[in-house]
Amino acid sequence: MRAARPITPASLERAALSYLERYGASAEMLRRVLKRRVETRCRLRGEAPEDFSELVEAVVARALGAGLVDDAAFAAAKVRSLRRRGGSARAIGAKLAAKGVDRAIVGAALSEDEDGSEDAAAYAYARRRRLGPYRAPAARAAARERDLAALARAGFALSLALRVIDTDPEDDLTER
Repeated sequence: MRAARPITPASLERAALSYLERYGASAEMLRRVLKRRVETRCRLRGEAPEDFSELVEAVVARALGAGLVDDAAFAAAKVRSLRRRGGSARAIGAKLAAKGVDRAIVGAALSEDEDGSEDAAAYAYARRRRLGPYRAPAARAAARERDLAALARAGFALSLALRVIDTDPEDDLTER
């Protein structure tokens, strides 16, 4: 079996570029990927991963400086995407926080999302999951509480969930 190659600044930059070619990422996501790569390589070589933390930070700083990683642009794109799929502000905030995006950046991205209101997201979620007015009329009344619970678990307020679930299916729901 071939020995693992040593960790060099060039190898970490290649790994960062390879990752960023395939995925949009926040600075923290890139940092986590590079740290995992360093830990794996260090385990194979019998080295201490802490010795390479400055190298990882330098590669992340270079990616930030070159504009390859932009947390604000990443957050704005994720907000638009998750809103279209029916994501609530609460759920979107949690997902972006898990990806290491600062709360202030998430708040700014949510406030800049002009066409993705919470109401539209709730209707999109209900449509995707076939809840409330999108459910078969015969099963609608029996599933009301379950549908409300599903919207609540998705992070929508109770008042909004009630409004969505109690919408008349005869209304034109295509504009929502």
